Amino acid sequence: MNRNWKLSMIACLAALVLLLSACTANNSAGGSGGGEEGEDKKVLRLNNGQEPTSLDPPEGFDSVSWVMVNNLMEGLTRLDESHQPQAAIAESWDVSEDGKEYTFHLRDDAKWSNGDDVTANDFVYAWKHMLDPEQAYQPAFLAYVIEGAEAYNSGEGSADDVGIEAVDEKTFKVTLTAPTGYFLNLLTNPAFFPVNEKVAEENPEWFAEAETYVSNGPFKIDSWSHDKELIMTKNPEYWDADTVKLDQVNWAMVADRNTEYQMYQSGDLDRSSIPADNAKELMESDELVTEVQAGDQFLRFNVQKEPFTNEKVRKAFAMAMNRDDIVEFVRGIGEQPARGFVPYGFETPDGGDFREENGDLVQDDTAEAKKLLEEGMQEEGWDELPAVTLTYGTNTENERLAEGVQNMLSENLGVDVTLQTVESSVFSEEQTKLVYQLFRGSFLADYGDPVNFLESFTTESSSNRTGWSNEEYDKLIADSKTQSDETARYEMLMEAEKILMDEMPIVPLHFYQHVYLQKTNVKNVIMHPVGYLELKWADIE
Repeated sequence: MNRNWKLSMIACLAALVLLLSACTANNSAGGSGGGEEGEDKKVLRLNNGQEPTSLDPPEGFDSVSWVMVNNLMEGLTRLDESHQPQAAIAESWDVSEDGKEYTFHLRDDAKWSNGDDVTANDFVYAWKHMLDPEQAYQPAFLAYVIEGAEAYNSGEGSADDVGIEAVDEKTFKVTLTAPTGYFLNLLTNPAFFPVNEKVAEENPEWFAEAETYVSNGPFKIDSWSHDKELIMTKNPEYWDADTVKLDQVNWAMVADRNTEYQMYQSGDLDRSSIPADNAKELMESDELVTEVQAGDQFLRFNVQKEPFTNEKVRKAFAMAMNRDDIVEFVRGIGEQPARGFVPYGFETPDGGDFREENGDLVQDDTAEAKKLLEEGMQEEGWDELPAVTLTYGTNTENERLAEGVQNMLSENLGVDVTLQTVESSVFSEEQTKLVYQLFRGSFLADYGDPVNFLESFTTESSSNRTGWSNEEYDKLIADSKTQSDETARYEMLMEAEKILMDEMPIVPLHFYQHVYLQKTNVKNVIMHPVGYLELKWADIE
């Protein structure tokens, strides 16, 4: 995590069912297949909510995949128990005087689960695969800090010109476009994990089944019953296997939070998310755990569809929200309202907090909202506001939020909103095609720096999905990535956020927070603020 990350940050979690569960070694095995349990084994049971999108590192760019990939794989660096990047497959590195060249020295004992050495070329192969324009992998933009990466990924350059090189089998050199203070943090993202080149060349679908999956992290896959259960066991080839205390991790794939909670109550799970209907009582539980989470939930406007082509109408909708009511009555799990897009917890160069220093950039103001709506309609010549539909992915939590927003827009603005639910995979795909008019969004940090939030709304970002574009905003984000003066860089990011909130292509609602129940004998399961679940240090007493 960013070395300046504050653990006092309060952010919010809701939309993710990656919330987990654990089981004691004395419980008998549930489900089918996999390693055998016994009283002398430490077996942790977790609920991933659903089948991972993909366990191929660059393809599984979402929370339900990250949770598993982060424990199966390991990159050059890894977040430690304090959320700081530490040496992992790279045991050390050298940085050039200008801060642009990193030379990583890989561990001699870094192995794949099949016994192969992890080599520098495995990183070259994996990163160029991620950047391959024909693959169109979503996280490729994260690598644009590397020389030649953006040109290759956009189809305008060559793979040979990307600034990565296997100097020898255990030496990997990376050349950046500019000094990047968060680079070691960035490398903890699963998109930068290596891939066993020999295995991938022999079987391009190596990541799709337990029998063919090859990992280099704390765990390996023992069995995988798709859409039902995945079982991991300790990877004896992992260079730091002595640190890993768990023998086995059983992952359920149960989407319904009520069912998950029932499994927790019955002892089938030792970790559970909190069903909304039980939130008030469970927030007082002795087994409640809350942790920081770098992310927020918001609404996206399609600025190319009426009535959201009008900026004042967008602002009216944003100001008609009562964010305190959303966190207290709709969410009910102790989260914090969002009146900007970057969450609390990012320390500025002078020791302040980004969110506090940049202030509340959107207000909850019903009177002003009504005024802006009327002005916007007059500007467009509308006697009636064009019909509005709010779309969200099928999920109980999403439905509660959508209904809350619907009620607020009706009561505070006099606008009737139709709700539309769409199956999650379809919803994800169609957002990028600008099919929807007004729709739910969420963002979880890919790495610990505020630029990660703001770069999502540059014109070319695959995460934008609003049709909004602003040249000054794009320039501020681009310039911030080449600015070595941290004070100046943060000033650029703050100015960019003000532009984003002034033109309002999105409506921030609340910041996330990890909130879950966990049995008291489960120890050291780490939830990093950026969203990766860490089991390397987990234990069951």
